[in-house]
Amino acid sequence: MVSKGPVLRLLTAINRRRMKLLMGLAFVAYVASVWGNFVNMRSLQENGDQKVESKIEEVVAPLREKIKDLEKRKRNVEHWIGHENFELINHDVVEPLYIEVDQIYHLASPASPPNYMYNPIKTLKTNTIGTLNMLGLAKRVGARLLLASTSEVYGDPEVHPQNEDYWGHVNPIGPRACYDEGKRVAETMCYAYMKQEGVEVRVARIFNTFGPRMHMNDGRVVSNFILQALQGEPLTVYGPGTQTRAFQYVSDLVNGLVALMNSNVSSPVNLGNPEEHTILEFAQLIKKLVGSGSEIQFLSEAQDDPQKRKPDIRKAKLLLGWEPVVPLEEGLNKAIHYFRKELEYQANNQYIPKPKPARMKKGRTRHN
Repeated sequence: MVSKGPVLRLLTAINRRRMKLLMGLAFVAYVASVWGNFVNMRSLQENGDQKVESKIEEVVAPLREKIKDLEKRKRNVEHWIGHENFELINHDVVEPLYIEVDQIYHLASPASPPNYMYNPIKTLKTNTIGTLNMLGLAKRVGARLLLASTSEVYGDPEVHPQNEDYWGHVNPIGPRACYDEGKRVAETMCYAYMKQEGVEVRVARIFNTFGPRMHMNDGRVVSNFILQALQGEPLTVYGPGTQTRAFQYVSDLVNGLVALMNSNVSSPVNLGNPEEHTILEFAQLIKKLVGSGSEIQFLSEAQDDPQKRKPDIRKAKLLLGWEPVVPLEEGLNKAIHYFRKELEYQANNQYIPKPKPARMKKGRTRHN
């Protein structure tokens, strides 16, 4: 029988050699790695400083833009700060809110396609969890809640003009669904709370609205066209420009919301201007009012972009005594004046806003 002692000693010697070899190889690899990194760093320092700065700017630029947006939002309400009937609370409606109120205007949600498509999950949470939280607040304190719903609940409508009895034509899995379906389920939640918990609800289906203090680069058609016309850039029309919209001035909307809140109408009510224009007509009107020489540029059609949009406001007229009173051109001139002032302010602060693009299908660009 062979003794195990010499065999173990032999294996141990072999293992030692292997370990030394492996350690040697590891050391060589480490040196090579360090040297490679050193060479790369020297190369970056000597030739790539601009690339590094460019990468940093890529990361910082969106943050800088968000800070500017936050500053602008604060300026939108700063004239109310200090008023005895005004208090500003910074709160995310996705989290519960505990305050004492009599009326709740639940307007929380991004509303322009580029903004709500940017973070569809957050958009859904705001319109679902946020609405549940606001309804829970209304139930706890016995408040009346008004939901700012939208004409988007009608989707790409097959009925024209759209009245409140129309159920809509919505793509539940398209890029706009996070907003469209979010608002549709928010309406469902309101009426569930009304039927089961006795919460008083009001639902306003808001059509395209514009006016001073709107975000200059939020991606909606009014702000895009005015900004592009003022900056001498092409006015970008998605698709053929035959899509129609109906635009109301912001003060008309506010009057409609207040009238609805203080009414006895619990079913949905359209709030919009029934004066219908094609997108191309609207672009040409803004060019004229601005006095711009900008060309009109046609881009690929955005997916699920509604082809027709016009409110039937007979219900609002009959039950609220409400209808829009500000003429379109008068409202646009006020918005254009505001945008001019904003551009001056932004230029003095070294920040030039750019319109956000819509989600597009593939296609070629043509000019008019």
